[in-house]
Amino acid sequence: MQVSNSKGLHMVPFLRAVLVRLAGAACLPLIASAALIAVPDKARADFRVCNATQTLVGVSIGYRASTGWITEGWWHVDASTCKTLIEGPLASRYYYLYAEDAERGGRWEGAISMCVAEREFKIAGVNDCFARGFQRAGFQEYDTGEQTSWMVQLTDGPDAAGSAGLTGTGTE
Repeated sequence: MQVSNSKGLHMVPFLRAVLVRLAGAACLPLIASAALIAVPDKARADFRVCNATQTLVGVSIGYRASTGWITEGWWHVDASTCKTLIEGPLASRYYYLYAEDAERGGRWEGAISMCVAEREFKIAGVNDCFARGFQRAGFQEYDTGEQTSWMVQLTDGPDAAGSAGLTGTGTE
């Protein structure tokens, strides 16, 4: 028995079934790739800083790791942009932030003293900053609670609570 297709070619049904299966198997990776692209990614979990000012800002972060206190910096956050400081779900409940306006010299600071350096740094420990060759800066504390992601926005003026232009929000 022969089957005719729309182009006038004649095929044996078995051969046609094999060709259809082979064509389908060859398309599976393409279909799977398309499905991955079409499915929206879950919200990323991270700690981000957004600079709502019109000037470049240098940002440093402090946190408690399993080995003790760590401060890291400097991330350069251009005007009207955001930068991820910590990628992935937040491992600590409390994070600490200190930032400086690179052009006008202003600061976003808080009451928690931690160590910073002039250039890029990752410092273990928050005591004896000067004796170890570092500077001391006041970091603002953020209680992220059970959130997996957190965003801090740096602004020019004080917020409604009178803080120095630092606001933070989290997402689950």
